[in-house]
Amino acid sequence: MKEKKIIVKGNQISLILRQDDNDFISLTDIARSKNPEFPADVIKNWLRSRSTIDFIGTWEQINNPSFNMVEFDQFKNQAGINSFVMSPDKWIKTTSSIGLRSKSGRYGGGTYAHKDIAFEFGSWISAEFKLYLIKEFQRLKSDENNKLSLGWDVKRQLTKINYRIHTDAIATNLIPVDLSKIQKNIIFGSEADILNKALFGLTAKEWRDRNKGKEGNIRDYCDVTQLVVLANLETLNANFIEQGISQFNRLIELNRLAISHMKSLLGLNSIKKLESNLKNNLKLK
Repeated sequence: MKEKKIIVKGNQISLILRQDDNDFISLTDIARSKNPEFPADVIKNWLRSRSTIDFIGTWEQINNPSFNMVEFDQFKNQAGINSFVMSPDKWIKTTSSIGLRSKSGRYGGGTYAHKDIAFEFGSWISAEFKLYLIKEFQRLKSDENNKLSLGWDVKRQLTKINYRIHTDAIATNLIPVDLSKIQKNIIFGSEADILNKALFGLTAKEWRDRNKGKEGNIRDYCDVTQLVVLANLETLNANFIEQGISQFNRLIELNRLAISHMKSLLGLNSIKKLESNLKNNLKLK
């Protein structure tokens, strides 16, 4: 899950991007384009409409097997009359909705809706706003997909080749044949963290604990220089393992080499050129 922001007609709109493509958009931010001081009132007015209740109820029927149809029918019959009042919290709790959600927090809090519903809300604000919202949302999604399909893949390929050499050395020299798969994975993970500690000063778990809002792992957020050094360290560690050097001594030596290699590579024209090519390829995509 990633939290992103886009600008739509001068208004900052918060997004929650999910791996399953069921993305959510802040209705509160959209409503601020109409009433900056009382965006919650704008959302409540939208929810009073019979057409709105009908739309979000139909969406829930299609996508939510736990949707409370009995309560929905009651709301649908009452919608549109002067005494009918609806809030996002009331809708969510009463119907077991999954299309709307309330997010707490001073920054980024408020009411969010699945993108299908958010676009409908944008249309209620104005047809022009909806079109700009869709355009900016699609632009962001395209940028995210390009980064995943090109940038992430190209950078990680730099370490994949040497990683095979590294894991083969671990399997040959450190893993007895009678260990279970789980025990083997523990050893592999431990050796991977030797490299993480040597280069980044953190284990994979320590990085995750400090970056709970980020997807992926520490290596997904490396720059090109770090990935080049990491590839070198994998080969060196494989050689050290074959020589029978203890893990403690390997960590000390790998850390020393990581510092030395980073100092040598920083500012190198070939590294800068590789980074520039990656950025240009992303733009072309």
